[in-house]
Amino acid sequence: MTKSDRTMTQKMGIWIDRREAILVSLQDAKTSIERIESNAESHFRPSGGWKASGTSVAQSISKEKTADERRKQQFHKFYQEVIEKTDKSDNIYIFGPGEAKLELVKEIEKIKDRHERIAAVETCDSLTENQIVAQVKSFFSSL
Repeated sequence: MTKSDRTMTQKMGIWIDRREAILVSLQDAKTSIERIESNAESHFRPSGGWKASGTSVAQSISKEKTADERRKQQFHKFYQEVIEKTDKSDNIYIFGPGEAKLELVKEIEKIKDRHERIAAVETCDSLTENQIVAQVKSFFSSL
């Protein structure tokens, strides 16, 4: 790492839901955008109803638990991939609808000294990519 790399601060805004994360990096006058898909499965729904083809309720519940565990692992992998992208960020602004932003914060808090970089966590609706960039720029310009 050169001396100039250490003096430049990188700020990152992360809009996240369970389908994807949009990362907006700000460094000096440069803005870069990266999109990460979660690739997590949707909720388990047995086809044909709960009594289809003689499937017992116990088997259906077991399959649902297995699918839930698999989905938890997929979300964990997704959050870790997002966290890796924050390595060079000094300030992180996390926002989005739903629970994904809070789950991401919990994963970040498990990493020593990383949680101190979180500037704010806010709830917001779904936004276009341009709105996300504008919100990140607005947030960091007000600090």
